[in-house]
Amino acid sequence: MKQEKEVPASSSHAFKNAKEVEASARTRMDKVLTDLQHEMTTIRTGRASISLLDSIRVDYYGSPTPLNQVAQLHVPEPAMITAQPFDPSMIKGIEKAIRDSDLGLNPSNDGKIVRIPIPALTQERRRELAKKLSHLAEERRVVMRNIRRDANDGLKRLLKDKLISEDDEKQALEGIQKLTDGQIAKLDQAAKAKEKEILEFK
Repeated sequence: MKQEKEVPASSSHAFKNAKEVEASARTRMDKVLTDLQHEMTTIRTGRASISLLDSIRVDYYGSPTPLNQVAQLHVPEPAMITAQPFDPSMIKGIEKAIRDSDLGLNPSNDGKIVRIPIPALTQERRRELAKKLSHLAEERRVVMRNIRRDANDGLKRLLKDKLISEDDEKQALEGIQKLTDGQIAKLDQAAKAKEKEILEFK
């Protein structure tokens, strides 16, 4: 799985006050959370969902193209996704891209449409996916803590440059810690809900 790129830090000398440091940290942490939520939609839960195929790229005249740009995707029933190519000559390529993905899917086509049955997950596969989710969430927690460290460094520089007082710094450090705790709690809540979906037996 590709690692989402974390938002780069603003250059610390650009900060004029503690509020700017906190605002920057919040923006970056929000982006980390959004990235995790998006990446979690591509983890199978045993339910058919179009977002499950978000990571699939199809070779479209030599260019890797997202599946949803070369085919109309539908979920006609809870355990089935269909992909209808905009260009019928793409049908074999679409089927191959889905089959070759690491999603463990076995598509078939009738010449017009690709049918993708979503098989029930085995207990072992559910555990593997839960482990993958846990790893993903831990990576994001580390990024959140790195953002906190960057923000704290920014505050120290503002204090050193006499742009804020010691009281301002203390208050802002507490604010950054509170922000970090809140964002990690949101991250944990999202990961826990997803884990429940993965491990639920239907």
